Amino acid sequence: MGKLHELRPKPPDSEKITINLGFVDLGQVDLMVRDGFYANRTDFIRTAIRNQLDRHAEVVRQSVTRKTLDLGLCHYTSSDLEAARSRNEMLHINVLGLASIAQDVTAELARAAIASITVLGALHASPTVKAALADRTH
Repeated sequence: MGKLHELRPKPPDSEKITINLGFVDLGQVDLMVRDGFYANRTDFIRTAIRNQLDRHAEVVRQSVTRKTLDLGLCHYTSSDLEAARSRNEMLHINVLGLASIAQDVTAELARAAIASITVLGALHASPTVKAALADRTH
């Protein structure tokens, strides 16, 4: 039989967060779960967050436009950064969602091609690239 090889590990499609809830709020969530309104606590919290985001969708849209944020998943490869560097262009990365910098990007290349990086959401990059860009991250 042929062997399966993972060509590229799949990046996670979500980010884990931790929240603190008061005991009464947590009890009310558990009550809603127990009564079958939600599958579990996570389902309740995701639904509550989505409802709030829907409620404020127009404000978010306007803010994204005003702040010229790229919305969604933005991946920067070493080729992207090399091309910017060859054009003598410094990138200003502004992302609402997930910004990822390829694992083969060196700290030197990142500093040569990225002037600033603002991410509302998550930034996935090697620890050395994150450290190299620490003074340019907002």
